[in-house]
Amino acid sequence: MTLPDPLRIALPDVTLSVYDVGSGPAVLLLHGFPDRATLWRAQIERLVDAGYRVLAPDLRGFGDSDRPDDVAAYRIRHSVADVVALLRERGVDEIVVVGHDYGAAVGWALAMSSDVVRGYVALSVGHPNAFRAAGLPQRGLSWYMLWFLHPGVAETVLPADDWAFLRRWAHPGTEDDELVRTQIDDLARPGALSAGLSWYRANVDPRTFADEHPVDLPPITCPVLGLIGAEDVALTEAQMAGSAPYVTGGFDCVTLPGAGHWLPARHADAVTEHLLAFLDRLPTR
Repeated sequence: MTLPDPLRIALPDVTLSVYDVGSGPAVLLLHGFPDRATLWRAQIERLVDAGYRVLAPDLRGFGDSDRPDDVAAYRIRHSVADVVALLRERGVDEIVVVGHDYGAAVGWALAMSSDVVRGYVALSVGHPNAFRAAGLPQRGLSWYMLWFLHPGVAETVLPADDWAFLRRWAHPGTEDDELVRTQIDDLARPGALSAGLSWYRANVDPRTFADEHPVDLPPITCPVLGLIGAEDVALTEAQMAGSAPYVTGGFDCVTLPGAGHWLPARHADAVTEHLLAFLDRLPTR
């Protein structure tokens, strides 16, 4: 399947680049840092073939969507509002959400706050309170979040020597494939790297980085599937498996052996099979 050109959809705060393809029950795909909607190319094709309508936006700051200058514009609540406005604009009143990386964080927040979500699939990133409770092993893998908070530092280090550090750290063993080239091409555009880093600067508080106490959040009442790669460079299985107490609609956790962080692209078949199986067993409303 060749993806059609994405739509430019004007929302109250930003204009997003969005794929809206297929027909049938709607599935929303949310990417993370430093990706764009084409991360989901394999899933889009299989979902459309299976009879689903797929919406896949470039989230604000990424891809061909708007890149606001204000760091505060990248707080997760603004992207949740973007998604709610997008669904309203496209006439969607019921959705299954799939999120990866920061898109998973948006997905968790959306599932907490909107009754249009009838099911949620979280890739790599678990429930916020499970992440907080995952202890020092998770904080060790999350070191880069604190480094990203310093304006100008990552902007200097990451592009150096043809993005050598990003390639080695985020993509060990696969340092020059299509996914890496797409990420680097996107990040190299004027203002794009700072926009992506603004997601961390707007949402990570160094004062609470090591706080393991849960915060008061609404329960997730829809069914949830969590997928985590056993070899993820940034996230532990514990922060995904620990999501269960916060989901009243039923939670299943699947660890993919040998898989790293970039599940939708590098482990596309496994992700798609689990996603289709999850969709098949969702109760109808």
